[in-house]
Amino acid sequence: MYTFSKNLKNIALALMILGLVGIVYGFLSAPKTIEEVEKIVAESHHGGHHAEATTHDAHATEATHETKAAVAHEEVKDTTHAVAHNTEVKNDSVVASENDSTKTEVAPVVTENHDNHTTTEVPHVAKVDAEKEHKEHIEHVFHQLQNKPWAALYVACIFFLLISMGVLAFYAIQQVAQAGWSPVLFRVMQGITAYLPYGSVIFFILLLLSGFHVNHLFVWMKEGVDVVGHENYDKLIAGKTGYLNVPFWLIRAAIFLIGWNLYRHLSRKNCLAQDEANDNLFYKKNFKLSAAFLVFFIVSESIMAWDWIMSVDPHWFSTLFGWYVFASFFVSGITTISMVTLYLKSKGYLENVNSSHIHDLSKFMFGISVFWTYLWFSQFMLIWYSNIPEEVTYFITRIKDYNLLFFGAVALNFLFPILVLINTDFKRVAGIVVFAGIIILFGHYIDFFNMIMPATVGDQWFIGVSEISSLLFFLGLFIFVVFNALTKVPLTPKRNPFIEESKHFHY
Repeated sequence: MYTFSKNLKNIALALMILGLVGIVYGFLSAPKTIEEVEKIVAESHHGGHHAEATTHDAHATEATHETKAAVAHEEVKDTTHAVAHNTEVKNDSVVASENDSTKTEVAPVVTENHDNHTTTEVPHVAKVDAEKEHKEHIEHVFHQLQNKPWAALYVACIFFLLISMGVLAFYAIQQVAQAGWSPVLFRVMQGITAYLPYGSVIFFILLLLSGFHVNHLFVWMKEGVDVVGHENYDKLIAGKTGYLNVPFWLIRAAIFLIGWNLYRHLSRKNCLAQDEANDNLFYKKNFKLSAAFLVFFIVSESIMAWDWIMSVDPHWFSTLFGWYVFASFFVSGITTISMVTLYLKSKGYLENVNSSHIHDLSKFMFGISVFWTYLWFSQFMLIWYSNIPEEVTYFITRIKDYNLLFFGAVALNFLFPILVLINTDFKRVAGIVVFAGIIILFGHYIDFFNMIMPATVGDQWFIGVSEISSLLFFLGLFIFVVFNALTKVPLTPKRNPFIEESKHFHY
């Protein structure tokens, strides 16, 4: 039986406490009023930020939700805004201003002419439009800054939840495949999936808070988006309200989370019952249950990816997205199995696990990393090459505002695993596998960060207290739950039909 060491337990508790304090600080430090945002924007101007960076921060984020035509319209409004702040222009500039005013239905009035210069007086309508645009811009930045602690919490929460889901899917695959090499690792997998109930409850609470408009993570939940004539009306989102509506969205989430946790509970129960049985009845039950679960998982995982991640960008979609998200959390789950196994081995447990088991896990880490890269490139290349405005803006925003993280994720999730794990011998060396595992897990956290943050906080992002604290809290909770669960049962199944083959697995 495994004993949860006091040092590891204290580390987990310290991470949770430190993370919780930081999360609270992140929410308390977020701006509470429009006036605070006005001061922040004014200070950023005064601090020497380029005017374009401040004037267009709202538009850079909106580019993820709008077509090129909409972006062009925003540029026209920017031109009108510039006209409103100039009092003297050359004759040829007047013509340009009049052309722009035709687009915006605001024309400057010519009052006098001196030496080929024309003095213009900007109508009251232009000033009102400029003030309205500024107000909308400030409100948009206000929502982005308020979203920041929520988005950081959301990214960390869904990342660790889906790690446990990746492990659960891998466990089910081993059951259905009747794999002979992996039964000595089943208790490790079951220990990691023990986090699933806790992560599911916390995540569903976050979904409820979003559904009740406590935050603004999902723009399709905005009031009036499906009401013709409302200032928030969005024709594209309105066409999706049959699917994207809060009650149906929450019902789907509840079905998925309950279904995943139910399989986790029943499969573990059957696995433990098999240890005390005189036949293979419970093993056969698990085989059938796992086969049914994988069918449910394939469907629910894709819909989950649309609902919980892709819908933060409701104007954008990708037919590869479900597979892409799956590859990301699947390799993260396998990597976690490997790292927990190596930790237990270092403490003298799992005596039947040998270098061949580690080698197989490392092969999966390597192979699924390549699979993730294939999906990343396929999704990016097809959308970028086709250059359809409502699709390509998704990547333009990330390349513009998240350049380092966007391409850095590819380096972390592809180049490092390739360079470190391509050597067969390296796949058996614990230190190298742990190093590769840390890189992979961090890289896929960045991947989830890239998927969610641009649509929720736009170019107001930075790795700060909220992001680090959220990651620390869920890491501490994950460690505490997983290693506490490992103390409950023996680490080696007794009567699995393939347990002897697994114990003597060598190549």
